[in-house]
Amino acid sequence: MNSPIGSGPLARRKSRHAVVRCGTREISIGGDAPVVVQSMTNTDTADVIATAIQVKELARAGSELVRITVNNPEAAAAVPAIREQLDKMDIDVPLVGDFHYNGHTLLNDYPDCAKALSKYRINPGNVGQGAKRDTQFAQMIEAACRYDKPVRIGVNWGSLDQALLARIMDENAQRAAPWSAQAVMYEALVTSAIENARRAEEIGLAGDRIILSCKVSGVQDLIAVYRELARRCDYPLHLGLTEAGMGSKGIVASTAALSVLMQQGIGDTIRISLTPEPGGDRTKEVVVAQEILQTMGLRKFTPMVIACPGCGRTTSTVFQELADKIQTYLRDQMPAWKTQYSGVESMNVAVMGCIVNGPGESKHANIGISLPGTGESPAAPVFVDGQKTITLRGERIAEEFQAIVLDYVKTRYRKEVAIT
Repeated sequence: MNSPIGSGPLARRKSRHAVVRCGTREISIGGDAPVVVQSMTNTDTADVIATAIQVKELARAGSELVRITVNNPEAAAAVPAIREQLDKMDIDVPLVGDFHYNGHTLLNDYPDCAKALSKYRINPGNVGQGAKRDTQFAQMIEAACRYDKPVRIGVNWGSLDQALLARIMDENAQRAAPWSAQAVMYEALVTSAIENARRAEEIGLAGDRIILSCKVSGVQDLIAVYRELARRCDYPLHLGLTEAGMGSKGIVASTAALSVLMQQGIGDTIRISLTPEPGGDRTKEVVVAQEILQTMGLRKFTPMVIACPGCGRTTSTVFQELADKIQTYLRDQMPAWKTQYSGVESMNVAVMGCIVNGPGESKHANIGISLPGTGESPAAPVFVDGQKTITLRGERIAEEFQAIVLDYVKTRYRKEVAIT
C-alpha cells in the first residue's frame, strides 16, 4: 500500500531554549516554542515619544520583540524613558538594543539603559579592531551576564570581521582544491557566528542565553548559510534577509528565502527587513512576517480572507472592495478580539466573485460569501460552517455580510466564563 501524501513543514530543528523577559512577560525562543516575530524602529531613539509611539504601533501590529538603535549617549540615555513610557501605555513588548562600534562604552556608562533593555544585539564585525576587539566584545558579554540579558550575536556580510575573513582566506589558499570565493564567504559567516558564541560562553554567558544570525541579502546565499549554521550548532537562530528592499521585491525575496528554511525546520525568530515607501507604514514588515508564518501553517495571528483574483466573469469591483474591507476589518479588530474570543485567529473567511468556485470555497471556509459575477443573478449566498444560511441582495451586501461575520465571531469563539 502506498503511503499517504505528507503535508506541512518538516519537523523543527532541535535547538536550545532561550527566554526574553520584560517585567512579568516572557518570550520563548527556540526549543519547542513558536517562531517569534520581530521588527525594528526607524526613529531617532533619542526622541523618546516618537520611538515609544512607533514601538507601540509595531507591538499592536503583532511584533513580539522590537529592536531599537542604541548608537550614541543620547540614545542610551533615552532607553529607560522609552521603557517607562511604554509601561504607562501598557505595552509590555521587550526592547532589544542594537549596538555597533561603541556598545561596550554605552552599556558601561549607562547602566539604566543596560537594565531597561530585554536583550542585546551584538555584531561581532563591529565591536572593535585588533587588540581592542576581544576586550570590547568581552565587556559587552560581561554586561549581559551582569544584568542577565540574552544576546543575539548577529553576523552580517556587509560588516564581516575582516581579520577572521583573512584567516579563512589564508586557510583556503592552502587547500589542494581551494573553495570558491562564495564558499569562503559562507564559511566566514558561519565561523564568525559560532566562534563568537563559544567565546561568549567562555566569558560566562550561558549557552541558553545566546541566539545567532547570519544575515545576507541574496536568497540562495541565505539558504546556504543557514543550512550550514543549523547543521553545526544548536543555538536558536534568527532569520532575516538583510536589506531585502522595497515593496513587492522585498516581500517576495524575504518570503522565498525564509519559507524554504522554515519548511526545513530552520528558524526560531524572523524579521522582514522591508524598506518602507516614503512616508509608509513601518508595521507592514510585521504583517508580512505574520502572513508568512500563517500561510505556512506555523502560527495563527488573524482570521484569513480567501478571495479569488477576478477574471472576465467578475467585471464588478464589488467583491474586491468587500474582500479588502473585510480583511482590514478583521486585522483592526484583532487587538481586542484576541482577549475576548478564543481561537478567532484560526477563522477563515471567503469572499468570492462568481459561481465557478464561489460556493465551493465558501463552503470550505468558516464563513463565506459568493458574490454575483457578470451576468449572474444579483444574489449573494452566504455559507456558515459549510451550510447555506441566507442570500443577500441589494445595495448593503457589504454591511450585512460584515454584521454576519461579527455575529459569527461572537457566537463561535466566545470565551467560557468560569463559574465561581
